[in-house]
Amino acid sequence: MAKTILRSNHHLTVCCVLGLFSLLMLIQKGGAFEYEVGGTNGWTVPSNQNPVSYNQWAEKNRFQIGDTIVFDYPAKKDSVLQVTKEDYDSCNTEKPVKNSDDGHTAFKFEQSGPFYFISGVKDNCLKNEKLVVVVMADRSGTSSIVMSFIASTAAFLGSSLLFVF
Repeated sequence: MAKTILRSNHHLTVCCVLGLFSLLMLIQKGGAFEYEVGGTNGWTVPSNQNPVSYNQWAEKNRFQIGDTIVFDYPAKKDSVLQVTKEDYDSCNTEKPVKNSDDGHTAFKFEQSGPFYFISGVKDNCLKNEKLVVVVMADRSGTSSIVMSFIASTAAFLGSSLLFVF
């Protein structure tokens, strides 16, 4: 009977460790956000001709590595180009870093720094359909701490299972 109780307690410990591991994975993934560029208006030529309307929106948000921005626009009638700063400033649509015209473009930030987006329709870009997003550097160190804990937990769990069986 003591052996049965010991095994039962060990299984409970394994379940608790697995539950904690799952919770940590959810917390790690839960930190990223998805932003819709232009809100309900989507990606379009600003109606009030305000030269910084999209950039004002971007400045009100704190973009982090792992966040995603989504551009919604009429497919094949407009597009989104990721470009260099120089091409952003001049609305040059000739050599984009990335190009999308499917009507629903999601762009995930994998690194910090500035990102420049313009409409693929040069006239729209000249009418201020363009955006600069600055992604903040990851200074929290949370990712490495969480990954270290996960690795330690996995090692413990693996050795515990080998010990029992």
